[in-house]
Amino acid sequence: MKQYTEETFHFDLSNEKIQSAVIFLNSEVALTDKEFAIKAYLYVRDTWSYYPYRFSLINEDWKASELIAHKKGHCIDKVVILIAILRAAHIPARLGLAKVKNHIAVDHIVEKFGSDVLVPHGYIEIYLDHKWIKATPAFNKELCGLLNVHVLEFDGETDSVFQEFDQTGNQVFMEYLEDYGTFNEVPLSFMFELMKEHYPKIKETGITLGSVLHLNNL
Repeated sequence: MKQYTEETFHFDLSNEKIQSAVIFLNSEVALTDKEFAIKAYLYVRDTWSYYPYRFSLINEDWKASELIAHKKGHCIDKVVILIAILRAAHIPARLGLAKVKNHIAVDHIVEKFGSDVLVPHGYIEIYLDHKWIKATPAFNKELCGLLNVHVLEFDGETDSVFQEFDQTGNQVFMEYLEDYGTFNEVPLSFMFELMKEHYPKIKETGITLGSVLHLNNL
């Protein structure tokens, strides 16, 4: 368990940007681990807008201290930020990767990716009250309003992965297809291989590790 509270290359907890976020979240009253985790989840979910069309293949870009300086990010970007904040508060957390299928607002995704499958999708596992709990801070409140889906909440007790339906309950929204497990660092090479496997357009570009992939240019 100790390894999931320690500093690593990507989860650079001692960086002043990460420490400042912890101080900000703890500024009003003393919080329990569960209360802090919920507050941190909401902070990351809504402070950084979800933007899946830029994907860095530069290892240094995946440091939490680098990602926290941006105004928007991929689901994995946001999970890395949240993990670093939680670990800096001595709460065990780790990165999970999965493959999901999007059923709403897919036209642009299909056009750019050639598929309505999103991979890799990032989620977080947080250790609270002697168990691992999944959460997904990807979709900010404003985006959920635009997509007509409920905002994904997190209670610190039960898994919170993805909204299965839209607000009407009639239209399927997200579906998990495959889980690749959890990681204690950002497995960039593995993530890139998954993208090339599922998105032929990316493979055709000839792009390699060490570059930045702008998916809107596909």
